[in-house]
Amino acid sequence: MNLSSPRPIPATGSAPDWECVRADFPLLMREVNGKPLVYFDNANTAQKPVPVIGAVDEFYRRYNANVSRAVHALGTEATDAYEGARTKLARFLNVRANELVLCSGTTFAINLVAYSWALPRLKAGDVILVSRMEHHANIVPWQLVAERTGARIRVAEITADGSLDMDALHAAMTPDVKLLALTHVSNVLGTVNPVREICREARRRGIVTVIDGSQAAPHLELDVAAIGCDFYAVTGHKMCGPTGTGALWARRELLQDMPPFLGGGEMIKEVSFEGTVFNDAPQKFEAGTPNIAGFVGLGVAVDYLDGLGRGHIAAREQELLAHFTEELQRVEGVRIFGTAPHKAAVVSFLVEGAHAHDLATLLDLQGVAVRSGQHCAHPLLQYYGVAATCRASLAFYNTHAEIEAFMAALRKVRALLG
Repeated sequence: MNLSSPRPIPATGSAPDWECVRADFPLLMREVNGKPLVYFDNANTAQKPVPVIGAVDEFYRRYNANVSRAVHALGTEATDAYEGARTKLARFLNVRANELVLCSGTTFAINLVAYSWALPRLKAGDVILVSRMEHHANIVPWQLVAERTGARIRVAEITADGSLDMDALHAAMTPDVKLLALTHVSNVLGTVNPVREICREARRRGIVTVIDGSQAAPHLELDVAAIGCDFYAVTGHKMCGPTGTGALWARRELLQDMPPFLGGGEMIKEVSFEGTVFNDAPQKFEAGTPNIAGFVGLGVAVDYLDGLGRGHIAAREQELLAHFTEELQRVEGVRIFGTAPHKAAVVSFLVEGAHAHDLATLLDLQGVAVRSGQHCAHPLLQYYGVAATCRASLAFYNTHAEIEAFMAALRKVRALLG
């Protein structure tokens, strides 16, 4: 039995046949409101290929058992598959497996850093530096820590095109800044931040760095070791893996010095009523029964993305982004948010005279799925002076024909709205 490898995809050298790749995603074949589905909500969650769906199904059918507890065959198989996923994800990120904490996703990972690293160390007068473009998951945990420690939040601003203002960021890195929390790729603007350069400057000044990689891991050729950060968080369901999966990478010396975030089973070596001896990292941060089936699926998702070739994925998505942006700019009354020179395939926009929710609802009637709202980024939308936007986010399995279908639907909706 081998659930760790998806069926082979001819991706060596030349790019994959994207139509064949698309056929691996069964949900993309359905209709919505009597129209072929155009799924442009990939920044929210990615669809799952057949090998991932099959791996989760086979886990429950053939070797469902708890991990790291039983010596019977099923328990051994489950543990091997679970730890195998850790190894694969570590290789995917170019980090060591014993520095990778498996968890439910980026939100949990950032909270782990907030409560296990920041809360015991920060004090009144210290500063936590965050950018204007952060997701709430990289703002709210730091606010909670600041309230309890007396630390302050400082905001690094952006420029009109959605780029990080690098001069302002460097100026904000004063001696009282102890932690910098920054997104690698903005979930609203698509902006790809130069995190390697930023982390190098932060390290030179003694500032600990936390990078939110949720939107980067599915789309970029990642090398976390080369980035030089202290913490890096990823979310599995955006990487074609199951929901409720993700990981926190941290420098080994930081993990070793951090106290456990949650207490319970599997994160201990010995327990008595006089005290507890905790397990080594990363296991000391993994209390309780994990989402075993989910991580089995994530391991297969990592194999799948590697099989396609991450360079091929990035090139495909840039090609789609260029087409989508060019066509959208031709629609009268459209305003695009985020035009940074280096960005992922995420486009937030509004159409003059139409509320974002009305626009998304009418597009859905045409079979087009986009996100509308504030995208868990209220401070960013306040900067642009809007209450909500529509967001179209593309993935490698989307097509140029879908872009044309989207544009036709958008023009029809715009006519309906007057």
